[in-house]
Amino acid sequence: MIDRQDFFAAKLAYETDASDVYTAQKAGAPLVVIDVRSAEAWAQGRVSGAVHMHYSEIPVRAPQEIPADAEVVVYCWSPGCNAGAKGALEFAKLGYTVREMIGGFEYWVREGYPIEDADGIHRRPIDPTTGVPRVRSRA
Repeated sequence: MIDRQDFFAAKLAYETDASDVYTAQKAGAPLVVIDVRSAEAWAQGRVSGAVHMHYSEIPVRAPQEIPADAEVVVYCWSPGCNAGAKGALEFAKLGYTVREMIGGFEYWVREGYPIEDADGIHRRPIDPTTGVPRVRSRA
């Protein structure tokens, strides 16, 4: 039987969330954020600075485009989507250090972090059900 402490430590080794990803990006951490959704979803908006790589393309594209020692975070649409887990599995098969961003793009948007689309980088208002709106820099 797995110890509870070991379970939660392992869980955090394989998962992250929008807040932690944003904090790491702001700190300049060498993080590669991968959007594994469809091209149509990508065009609607994505995590600012993310790379689009549908999970089905990872086995071929990742070794050519992502350094083998990169820390990778994958995300899909929402908690109701398992494409992030599929993408994380493909990166793990290739030997990458990878985590899935729980909550996906939905929670990234709901928490008010920068999103990017063809018109540039934007922020949407923070959804009060995901946290308390806070004053933050324009970065």
